[in-house]
Amino acid sequence: MANIFHMLPKKDWEEAQEKGFYSPKSLENEGFIHFSHTDQIVSVANSLYKGREDLLLLRVYIPLLEGELKEEPPLEAPMSGLIFPHLYGKLNLNAVDKVLEFPCDKIGTFSLPKDLLE
Repeated sequence: MANIFHMLPKKDWEEAQEKGFYSPKSLENEGFIHFSHTDQIVSVANSLYKGREDLLLLRVYIPLLEGELKEEPPLEAPMSGLIFPHLYGKLNLNAVDKVLEFPCDKIGTFSLPKDLLE
C-alpha cells in the first residue's frame, strides 16, 4: 500500500502549515510519529479519540516521505502482534496528498470517511 494515515487536531495541522512541516510531541517524546494503515484507522480513533470533534485525517503518500518509515509494534504493547507505521523524523507536508475532516458520530465513535481512498 502506498498510503498511511495520521489523525490530528485541526489546530495542529494549521500550525504545521505555518511551519512548513509537522512535528508532534510524540516525535520529541518517543522519537517517531504514529501512523495507521487503512484497516487500523477506526480502532485507533475509537480507542484514543472517542468523542473528539476537532480531528482531521491525513492521507500520506509513502514514497514522498523524507524521514525513515518503520513497521513496528506499539511501545505500550510490544507483544500484541500488531504492527503500525512509525515515521522517524518530521512529516514533510508535500507527502500529504489528502486532508479529510474526521468527525465522530452522535455517540462519539468514528467510521472511515467515504472519500478516504478517492
